[in-house]
Amino acid sequence: MRATTIMMLMAPLALGGCVSTVKSVVTAPVKAAGQVADWSTTSQDEADRNRGRAMREREERLGELSRKRDKAAAKCRDGDEEQCQRAEVLDHEIEAVMAEPI
Repeated sequence: MRATTIMMLMAPLALGGCVSTVKSVVTAPVKAAGQVADWSTTSQDEADRNRGRAMREREERLGELSRKRDKAAAKCRDGDEEQCQRAEVLDHEIEAVMAEPI
């Protein structure tokens, strides 16, 4: 009888860690599902940031192409036929970049 009483008094102390572990195991799938949902969706703030980045990259690309076209056009005016063709190709490339959706 005495051994049973001692075991009953010691059980809560021995099982304290088990309860915490069981709780962690039970809640882990719920936490994992929530994390997957967070990773798979894009918040409005993230979407705005990504759109702004894409717009800046597009403007940088257009600026670079415009500068190249202007240099080629200047050389074309000096009589370089190859640069005239290059300026025309760059014009078409600029039009293509502007036509791309952001």
